[in-house]
Amino acid sequence: MSERLIDLTEIWKTYDTGEVAVNALRGIDLVVDRGEYVAIMGPSGSGKSTLMHILGCLDSPTKGSYKLDGEEVGHLSAGRLAVVRNRFIGFVFQNYNLLPRASLLRNVELPLLYGGLEREQRRTRAQQMLDQVGLGDRGKSRPNQLSGGQRQRAAIARALVTEPALLLADEPTGNLDSKTGEEILTLLHALVTEHGRTVVIVTHEARAAGYADRVVTLKDGQVI
Repeated sequence: MSERLIDLTEIWKTYDTGEVAVNALRGIDLVVDRGEYVAIMGPSGSGKSTLMHILGCLDSPTKGSYKLDGEEVGHLSAGRLAVVRNRFIGFVFQNYNLLPRASLLRNVELPLLYGGLEREQRRTRAQQMLDQVGLGDRGKSRPNQLSGGQRQRAAIARALVTEPALLLADEPTGNLDSKTGEEILTLLHALVTEHGRTVVIVTHEARAAGYADRVVTLKDGQVI
């Protein structure tokens, strides 16, 4: 098994606005090893979000090679990309993206519906993940009954319930106060060191990037 989980070579992403072509990414090379914690930083418009979408198989590059766990995924069909996402990738977003009317246990359990697990297995696994992020006693609560930090912990539990090879976190502390943000960053760091997760975080905050093993800085669609 290769140590490389992510291997990007000469990745370009060009958007055709009708009048002019905009190169959001311009020849990105990036390797992330298994178990590594990498932060991606850069000013607004540097290409951070575009790169995150490509890493998460939410979008495809215009040209270049993207190998995830040794498989070329850069130019797969939308259907095949969805399969890769479900199998390999967990997402944590700034706005949590929890279902407001569902309990925490149900929210965390949802990704397992695609895996064909029996209901009891899904419930057990979801409860284990809630325990792991310190919300074991809040499974029946709805998101609006929780603080922002608790909601983000639930989102992390949901992202990890399928045991993905890669966790992608997009500004995970953007809506949190500094103390709560530190708690979330500490939790993410523990998931890497204690459980061997691979984490890529997009952030504009130096304190968030400080938890990473390595910081990759983008400017004008290129690594600098």
